[in-house]
Amino acid sequence: MSKTLAQVHALLLVSAEALSTEDIMEQLTISRGNASQTVRELLDWGLIYKELRAGERREYFVAEKDMLQVTRCIIRARKRRELDQMKSSIDQLAALPGNPDDADYRAFHSVLTDIQQLATVSDKMLTRLMQAERSWFWDKFMRLFL
Repeated sequence: MSKTLAQVHALLLVSAEALSTEDIMEQLTISRGNASQTVRELLDWGLIYKELRAGERREYFVAEKDMLQVTRCIIRARKRRELDQMKSSIDQLAALPGNPDDADYRAFHSVLTDIQQLATVSDKMLTRLMQAERSWFWDKFMRLFL
């Protein structure tokens, strides 16, 4: 997550009212291109929404304020961009032919298997976390730290 992405998200998160791209540019002193690109990315992540106003040509944006939903959006986006791609690459590497009698091949395959297992467990855990109800999530989370 880039610095500008975090700044725009934080600005919209703490703003009482929806902001336009121009408002964001002015408050953060960033270029129109940077603001527009960042807003599009936040929309893709599901962290902000467009708010339509009758008679206005400008687009206004508001951040998701529910922190559990924000967490779900971030997990979903990062899982899709990072974990899913890593799993695909690891699966392709694991399918490469090799000589099982070769020590280097066995070591390589052993590491790949460990990574695949960790990725599978992480995938299942993140999927359950994205589906968790608020009461279950906070109950389990608090038990970890209290």
